[in-house]
Amino acid sequence: MSEAVTRTVTTPPGLLASLDPLLREWLPRQRWFAGKGRPVTGFTLVEATELLPPSAKLGLYHLLVRAHQPLVPSHGAPGHPGDCYQLLIGVREALPPRLAPALIGHVPAGPLAGRTVYDALHDTRPAELLLEALRTRARIGALRFERDPGQDIRSGLVPRVVTAEQSNSSIVYGDTFILKLLRRIVPGVNPDLELPLALAREGCPRVPAPTAWMVADVDPAADPVVSTGPVDLVGQPYVLGVLQPFVQGASDGWELALRELAKGEDFAAEARALGRATAEVHTALARALPTVTLGHVQVRLMVDGMIERLDAAVQAVPALRPYAGGLRSAFTALGDLAAEGRTWTAQRVHGDLHLGQCLRSPTGEWKVIDFEGEPARPLAERRMPQPAVRDVAGMLRSFDYAARSADPPQPDWAETCRSAYCSGYADASGRDPRTDPVLLRAYETDKAIYEVVYEARHRPDWLPVPLAAIDRLAASGHLT
Repeated sequence: MSEAVTRTVTTPPGLLASLDPLLREWLPRQRWFAGKGRPVTGFTLVEATELLPPSAKLGLYHLLVRAHQPLVPSHGAPGHPGDCYQLLIGVREALPPRLAPALIGHVPAGPLAGRTVYDALHDTRPAELLLEALRTRARIGALRFERDPGQDIRSGLVPRVVTAEQSNSSIVYGDTFILKLLRRIVPGVNPDLELPLALAREGCPRVPAPTAWMVADVDPAADPVVSTGPVDLVGQPYVLGVLQPFVQGASDGWELALRELAKGEDFAAEARALGRATAEVHTALARALPTVTLGHVQVRLMVDGMIERLDAAVQAVPALRPYAGGLRSAFTALGDLAAEGRTWTAQRVHGDLHLGQCLRSPTGEWKVIDFEGEPARPLAERRMPQPAVRDVAGMLRSFDYAARSADPPQPDWAETCRSAYCSGYADASGRDPRTDPVLLRAYETDKAIYEVVYEARHRPDWLPVPLAAIDRLAASGHLT
């Protein structure tokens, strides 16, 4: 195994100040920026590492910046330290045409005055540098690159950035590895690394085992949220990215489902296999990490949270108001069972499971990816044990979304897939989620309410999709 490479670096004073006006314009336009609708009023530099000195040809900086934004969408409101973002800033005299889409801007003053800066993930040389740092277990400034000693990383793999991205960015290296770089960074143990590592120790083949990962060891005083926040965040590393084997030729579950729908093909066999894969992941997680029992007090808190989210959603989306009473009954029914002494087992789960988080290999095997959970939720909440049915509910909603995105909608297709998925889950786990209808209805209702709020804010044309589920869930005390 290669020896670790350690290198100390310095960054020029005034770097962030020179980039500030450009980042204020560029950052909110990125798909992965979480604070849309509120202006960026400034930045705090949490970490800066010079990976390549800004020579005449190419410079490269790794930055963690905390964006200051008002708590409400008002240009006159004071800014507060908000989310922390990971940026790889490339520096050139001028951009070649192939990098034009990555442009951030031209620096007018400061240490990079006269240079052009851009998102370096789109550039071959910076992408190669990241892989080499992981291969050699480098330590560069605050950045620490680690890897599994049992897996080899070949040098010279050709990188390409994945253009269809959501809340993060990914680079594929020669169809051998994929590096997922988190964009919105939080200190602490990130489940996107923690859970795949735990599953690898259990020998679970459903999740690609992490090959390498990168973290930042940040001075707590440099981050205003950490220095003034909970004591348990002090000294925690910031997980920046995870390198995993690339499933070559794999089909994205969402795209595969839509293709089969468009052809009028049945998807039940795939849904059943996906149910088995989900159960295998849950079983391995329950072996690898502690489980807990949820009694009356814990379930009461859970139900209160669901009702609180419902009340907020009804205020935000008037279309929910006629259904409020029926939706509330989905949660109170769960609370009533807990009050009668019913208990449930909670464990670590995926936390944001849907068809787009699943890959089918060319041999027909399903893989589960992206264990980050819902990025908008606090890290501590994402790492809490929860009933495994939460993941099941997410997948059931995903089948519904696929069916209703067809023209015309195919609700019978969704029902067939939902039933097959639950049967497959029962095949592998011995427990059919439908045998606990109150818990399943509560989680599916909570998910559908979240979807209504999201679609109302971001994709109003999609609002009828979750509203159709709302109509069903509000009217029924069980799943059909």
